[in-house]
Amino acid sequence: MDDLAALRYLVELGADEAIAEAPVDRFSAPPPVEIPAPARPAMRVVAPVSPAIAAPVPAAQAVISARDAAAAANTLDELREALAKFDGCPLKATATNLCFADGNPEAKIMFVGEAPGADEDRQGKPFVGVSGQLLDRMIGFIGLDRNTNAYIANVIPWRPPANRTPTAAEIAACEPFIRRQIELVNPQLLVLVGNISTKTLLGTTDGIIRMRGKWRDYSSPGLKAPIPALPIFHPAYLLRTPAQKRDSWRDLLLLKQRIQMLSK
Repeated sequence: MDDLAALRYLVELGADEAIAEAPVDRFSAPPPVEIPAPARPAMRVVAPVSPAIAAPVPAAQAVISARDAAAAANTLDELREALAKFDGCPLKATATNLCFADGNPEAKIMFVGEAPGADEDRQGKPFVGVSGQLLDRMIGFIGLDRNTNAYIANVIPWRPPANRTPTAAEIAACEPFIRRQIELVNPQLLVLVGNISTKTLLGTTDGIIRMRGKWRDYSSPGLKAPIPALPIFHPAYLLRTPAQKRDSWRDLLLLKQRIQMLSK
């Protein structure tokens, strides 16, 4: 049979399509077809915008600004307003409230502590926490009360984070304000509560243990005459060291004796 006859024979049998030399498995799955992913539009990356933060005031410039602002205040209200506007102390940025003062500004006795704690920061008043309650009891034993015959302030009016000790730069930036506050109140007696207030206002390197229980003279250009000043232990120190309460009681008796002398 020639080729043409063979082809006709196959067509008559129903073989109507050609096949390849290799067999085709028609029961297997078809090969996967790769579909190209659609092109994504290019994303624009925008850098986050940081809020404007005021640059810190250099320490020397902060002290000069503090002196000028404090000297310009002629009343306690003006001094408080000047402190509220002052940005030379970084503690202002981390504190909740300004702790300016508490008590009677007409009182003859002024107490100056160190810096506010957590309770003081929340309420905006000095000595209102646990140590402040102890101070109230201490001065109450000698006839003093912050609402009538005592005035209370701090060297630092803003709380240091975690109640840490204020730095030398922070103290220097706040010192002109507390000195002006003392001048405006012009008390007859000054009580320096704790180590920082004693060293700062008396200009000494001696600690409170050496300085306590002895009357010193506090001077300032805005005062007509020096003010007798008595350093005493800070109530927070007494809470940590109860054995020192006996010496603290002696100091309070010295204060009471001096107060009685004023009334004669």
